[in-house]
Amino acid sequence: MRLGGAHAAVRRIWTVELRPQADGPTLVCPSCTARTFPLQASSARSAALSHLACHARVDALPPHLRSCQCRLRGCVWHPRHRGCAGRVLLALTRDLSGRTWRLADACAACAAATSHTAVVPDTLLSPHRPAASAPVRPRVHGDEPQRVREMLTHLASALGCVTSPAARLLALQCALRADTHGCARLPAGLLRGMRLHRHTEAWQELVQDGWLDLPDPRAAPLQVRLLDDTALDQAPSRSARRRAAHWALQPTSLIVPATTKPAERLTALVLAAHTTAAGPTADMAVVARLCGHSPQQTGVLLDRLVAGRTLAAWHHQRDTDEVHWQLAPFNRPVSGSADSSAH
Repeated sequence: MRLGGAHAAVRRIWTVELRPQADGPTLVCPSCTARTFPLQASSARSAALSHLACHARVDALPPHLRSCQCRLRGCVWHPRHRGCAGRVLLALTRDLSGRTWRLADACAACAAATSHTAVVPDTLLSPHRPAASAPVRPRVHGDEPQRVREMLTHLASALGCVTSPAARLLALQCALRADTHGCARLPAGLLRGMRLHRHTEAWQELVQDGWLDLPDPRAAPLQVRLLDDTALDQAPSRSARRRAAHWALQPTSLIVPATTKPAERLTALVLAAHTTAAGPTADMAVVARLCGHSPQQTGVLLDRLVAGRTLAAWHHQRDTDEVHWQLAPFNRPVSGSADSSAH
């Protein structure tokens, strides 16, 4: 058990700003003695992320000394939620303009509630990615929901706010199945099982977001290349990502019919990823953000999951903004309809 006050809180926040100049963009870092660095325009974003990662490596701390920097500042980085919870993670946040980037320690709850934020795993802080011959880490049973939850959080920041649920589901599978070069193969049978075979409009959305190259729809299997390097580092290893990709197709805690529409399927997946030992509960703002909808639209989708007998009921506790849900017994009819859900 961690003893509060045993150690002085250590500041673990780094920020950089990309400033346009006549001769090219400049990186400004308040933490460095040499505050400005000239950059090439094509590599400005990558240089900013690499610079922040370098600070985190140099100022590394053992886990028991790290604390939620968001909480220490009164949780001013996100809307109100039910409080700090979960382990301390490295959270990468960009502003709306894309010029200012912040890397900071934050608990899992605060990181999930902060807009335009992705979780940066410890593997990204290694000077080099593990070689292909490196020993495989032992499997941690039941870590698939966490892997999916982290990737959904990253995609909520990396994709446009109007990206459709179908495109988000495709992006999730691509990111979790990609190799170290950012290439992913999606068999036709996988896409048919997702009811997204030949949905070219969903791929076009991801291309417009600058997230991947346009695949050849005639290829079998479909091959794509991700342009989002950070997505490849959202899990400890490729095998862990592939297990999470398989789990995301049919999460064991929430079974949905094969004909379920993408919006309801994505909502069910977000709930499944948040169904933990602590109970089936999450912040409404977090669920809505990961689904790409407003809280009101998310409420309608939760009603549909009740009507479709995926959920038995759900409740929005407005004073804390918490959503609680009850899982429907497998293959057992749920009494009432969507109107029976309390909200």
